[in-house]
Amino acid sequence: MSLLGALPARFRRERVLIIGCGDVGLRAARLLGSNQRVRLLALTSCAERVPALRERGITPLQGNLDDAQSLRRLAGIATRVLHLAPPPSGETSDWRLDPRSRALVRALVQRSLPAALVYGSTSGVYGDARGHWVSEATPANPLTPRAWRRVDAEAVVHWLGRATGVRTTVLRIPGIYAPDRVGGTPRERLQRGTPVLRAEDDVYTNHIHADDLARACMLALWRGRPQRNVNVVDDTELKMGDYFDFAADLYGVPRPPRIARDAAGDQLPLSLLSFMSESRRLRNQRMKHELGLRLRYPTVAQGLKP
Repeated sequence: MSLLGALPARFRRERVLIIGCGDVGLRAARLLGSNQRVRLLALTSCAERVPALRERGITPLQGNLDDAQSLRRLAGIATRVLHLAPPPSGETSDWRLDPRSRALVRALVQRSLPAALVYGSTSGVYGDARGHWVSEATPANPLTPRAWRRVDAEAVVHWLGRATGVRTTVLRIPGIYAPDRVGGTPRERLQRGTPVLRAEDDVYTNHIHADDLARACMLALWRGRPQRNVNVVDDTELKMGDYFDFAADLYGVPRPPRIARDAAGDQLPLSLLSFMSESRRLRNQRMKHELGLRLRYPTVAQGLKP
């Protein structure tokens, strides 16, 4: 039976709108589309994607989160919204704000509101916890512009919930992986021989398989508690270097070289250095107990296998 198969009659003919229908959005759509009581819609700014979305049983709605006028048709169109679109990565008038989430919320409040909105955020909002365990009660401590914009998006989403009664759920997501996802494994990085930190300088890393994340998104649309943050993470407890060592052994390629932190700045790009400057372990009890998600891939050891 589908995870939606036991829904009561009042949930029939749900209209689920996906904002940011990329890899995870399509995985969630595949799960949602297995239930005939759900009609799927997706916002797209790319006309070339329209035929592919239709082939998957998704009704495409052309619009752009960077063009507020194009979002007017979203008002009142959906009973539930899955918002997976990231904030802009380039320069904006205020680097701490997410204008895309703000534009979406402004469009949604113009007419009958959805029952629920689920937003895919990042665990980066916690900043550096120095390897300690982090729960949803841990205050946000963003250290990068990317994380600041996510904190703003979370606040905008929860404002909608408090102001209107829409049941909002923020999913705080770590590194997403899957063997069938583009760039979804560390194989290419290992083949490039990119170094990792030596054991005494290493940081903890967190992961979730793309299929488990898609299931969490679907469950949150119906089971998420009002104005709630939920860590979506597997049970793996590994430091980054150990993760890459495991993957190297699995793929039969050389383990990456280890370097000291003070040498990393000369050998690694800034994007990687930002990840290596934050260390935390995410608790996932709320995901399991409130959403009722049973992980298909509890650890990367299971999820990385082809």
